[in-house]
Amino acid sequence: MGEKINRIGLEAKASKKLAEDLNTLLASYQIFYMNVRGYHWNIRGDKFFELHLKFEELYNDLLIKVDEVAERILTLGHSPLHSFSEYLKESPVPERRNVSDGQEAVGQILEAFRIILPLQRKLLKASDDAGDEGTHALMSDYIRAQEKLVWMYSAYLGEAKN
Repeated sequence: MGEKINRIGLEAKASKKLAEDLNTLLASYQIFYMNVRGYHWNIRGDKFFELHLKFEELYNDLLIKVDEVAERILTLGHSPLHSFSEYLKESPVPERRNVSDGQEAVGQILEAFRIILPLQRKLLKASDDAGDEGTHALMSDYIRAQEKLVWMYSAYLGEAKN
């Protein structure tokens, strides 16, 4: 007998694994979102106006991604994590507190992207292998946009290296 197929025509076992990995990404985005909100609220110094707006742009984008990832998990037939205790347990992105220095905040944003981008590349490959175009398209879009953000935030810090 063949593999069990879920309601959107994907192999159920592969969908379950994708949903689990998407939940890790969801948790990472939620922690990253809260970190960036904190940077936005607490930023001080001569770059306040510039960074305050940039952090707002970033957390608004992360909030959209949180919703998209959660809805993708539901589309795959699974439940998204939805408590902060689960997010803190599942997220490889560390929680940050009381950061008011712009250079430090931007460095921590880059660190979060160094964690999130490989998660998304893993999901990109797994979704391709599973024939899951919906997850694949999301990850491809996220990766492309975030690679540009990494370049821009790195340039802000004066980093020319990879």
